[in-house]
Amino acid sequence: MQNGSSKTVIPSSPFIEGAEKYFEHFREFQELMMRYQCAILEVETKLRVLNNDMSVRHNRNPIEFIKSRIKKPISIANKLKRRGLDVNIDNMTACLNDVAGIRVVCSFIDDIYEIAEMLARQDDITVIEVKDYIKNPKPTGYRSYHMIIEIPVFFSDNPMNMRVEVQIRTIAMDFWASLEHDLKYKNDGADPDIETELFECAKTINETDLRMQQIRDKVEKG
Repeated sequence: MQNGSSKTVIPSSPFIEGAEKYFEHFREFQELMMRYQCAILEVETKLRVLNNDMSVRHNRNPIEFIKSRIKKPISIANKLKRRGLDVNIDNMTACLNDVAGIRVVCSFIDDIYEIAEMLARQDDITVIEVKDYIKNPKPTGYRSYHMIIEIPVFFSDNPMNMRVEVQIRTIAMDFWASLEHDLKYKNDGADPDIETELFECAKTINETDLRMQQIRDKVEKG
């Protein structure tokens, strides 16, 4: 070990790298991104606890898998600019609710609403906004259940309420959304029939989800 003062080096992360280009106070941005990451950990833990509880009480796991992400600096900056806002930390925290995001993938449509309800009942969670794109799908055919929630995260200096976007969908909805995003990006309006075909696929997938739900209901009723 070498003598002399040591310096703590925080490894770069995808959601921090390049932030200097867009945010003047990089250290403050870096700390805020850490707080968003911690908020994700808090919500993920709650979801896993609920899934384990359902496994023991009802002998089934409603959640197939969970994915999370933090918006990259360029995505944050571009979204603020599209809204006509200056790119700074104050506008990011005040105006963007989806910097931290969690995707929860379930087997059945009923599981989506059950998970959403159980999450909303948590004493330390505040539901800020709900958008039900299952009952009211987007014109593209996109279906998912979106929640903006606020959760307190306790740090060494003080607690802080952090917002997280939670998207809950079935395996089929997630399959369609992932492919639609990729195909739409590659198509870039070159073939207008692509959007029509994607919409028809979304209808078929929804019909399949509803049939699978009906089959499960029959099986559970015996």
